[in-house]
Amino acid sequence: MATFPSIKPTYGQRKKSRPLTRTIRFADGYEHRLLFGLAQHQNPKEFSFTYEVSETDADTIEAFLDARANDNDSFDVPVDYLPGEDSTNFKFVCESWSKSIPFKNRATIQATFRQVFEPAS
Repeated sequence: MATFPSIKPTYGQRKKSRPLTRTIRFADGYEHRLLFGLAQHQNPKEFSFTYEVSETDADTIEAFLDARANDNDSFDVPVDYLPGEDSTNFKFVCESWSKSIPFKNRATIQATFRQVFEPAS
């Protein structure tokens, strides 16, 4: 498994939680929520990052994400990458990102990392 380059994102990243539950609603207003699968895998996180970096660092990030898209492999991030989280157990995929070049030799990359659950390799 690959590790994301140690290029720090700009502060202000966002974290989104979306628990994976199935809800059954009955006509009388009663509803029942069910978990499918392992309980510890039912609340995957999504992190949105913005990188305001040099064009060289942006090319490094983009090459890494392109390589992961080509080999369909997940990746992990450096331990201090996610403030307040134990990122040693997190594996991610990045399905889309964008790059803009606001100034000469500067670039902005916006990427969303989605947590995945895979067996240890």
